[in-house]
Amino acid sequence: MLAEPLAIPDVLLLTPKVFGDDRGFFYESFNARVFNEVAGLQADFVQDNHSRSTKGVLRGLHYQLPSHAQGKLVRVVQGEVFDVAVDIRRASPTFGKWVGAVLSAENKRQLWIPAGFAHGFVTLSDTAEFLYKTTDFYSPQYERCIAWDDPAIGIEWPIDFTPSLSGKDQLGVALADADCFD
Repeated sequence: MLAEPLAIPDVLLLTPKVFGDDRGFFYESFNARVFNEVAGLQADFVQDNHSRSTKGVLRGLHYQLPSHAQGKLVRVVQGEVFDVAVDIRRASPTFGKWVGAVLSAENKRQLWIPAGFAHGFVTLSDTAEFLYKTTDFYSPQYERCIAWDDPAIGIEWPIDFTPSLSGKDQLGVALADADCFD
C-alpha cells in the first residue's frame, strides 16, 4: 500500500497494491498492520458504515466532537465521488483549509481522515457505494455539520449543478460559527 500525504499532511491518500489478470483482481482493502505502518499511527476501528448515493448527492461536512471524535478511513466500491476533508483544529496551521480527492471503484484509492477534520463527499457517477471505517461509534449528540458551500473554506467542488442535500446537511453552519477542535 502506498500512502501519499496531501496538502494537509495528516490526511493520507492510500493506494493499494492490486493483483489483476484476465479473471479479475484481488487486493487487501484493509490490513491493520500495514495501515498502521504506512499511516504512522495505531488506529482502532470500531464501526464500519456503508452508504449508497445517487448522482448529485452531497453528504457533509460532518464530524463529531471530542470525546467521540472520529477518524475515518473511506473508500468507494461502486461508482465515483469527490471526497473532501476540512481541518477544523483551531491550533493547526492549516485550520479552515481543505483537501480533496476523487475516489472510485476503478482507482481503489482510500482516504484517511483523522479526528479533527470535517468530512464530506459528492457523488459524481450515476450511483456510488461508499464504505468507511471509524475510530469511534456514531454519537448523534456529538455530531456537527459545517455548510458544504461556506465561502470561508472555499471548497472547489467539481460540479456544475446544485447538489442534493439531506435536511440535516441543509442546516450546516459556517466554519466561523462551528464548534471546532482546540
